[in-house]
Amino acid sequence: MSEEFELDTDDLMRRMDGAMGNLRTEFASLRTGRASASMLEPVQVDAYGSMTPINQVGTVNVPEPRMVTINVWDKGLVGKVEKAIRESGLGINPQLNGTIIMLPIPELNEERRRELGKVAGQYAESARVSIRNLRRDGMDQIKKAKNDGMSEDDQKLWEAEVQELTDSYIKNVDEALETKQAEIMQV
Repeated sequence: MSEEFELDTDDLMRRMDGAMGNLRTEFASLRTGRASASMLEPVQVDAYGSMTPINQVGTVNVPEPRMVTINVWDKGLVGKVEKAIRESGLGINPQLNGTIIMLPIPELNEERRRELGKVAGQYAESARVSIRNLRRDGMDQIKKAKNDGMSEDDQKLWEAEVQELTDSYIKNVDEALETKQAEIMQV
């Protein structure tokens, strides 16, 4: 039995990559004082009886560094899109111009920058927890194989490999957080 055990490290890596991808998506939604279409990704609009992403009810553009525009396709949804943006917690005040909603991105003050830095830290911690949970899954597989007859040397080898993988992903999360916090604090 001990010769047959093969931990699926590719699966662990794929799942850890998923945690990193989720972190990047969450970081992209954090406003850094520059306009970005991705900052509207988490905003959902109550359209046609279901919650719909903004990019599915209109065209999102960034015509200037501090301006995002949304050209809403259905005139009846303009009010709902505006309401969704106001209630999203982005701290942006939409301005209407027919079916076009303009979102001027205000300068971030020091207090708001610190708040966003804390939010980025929470996102990073959540990614670390996900990665640690995946490590635990890998370790559980190894323990099960040990109970099925794997040698102690093999067990230590596999555990070291899983720990090394985990450490490298945690390091990536920490680096991404440092980069994002520097970007947020940049005036």
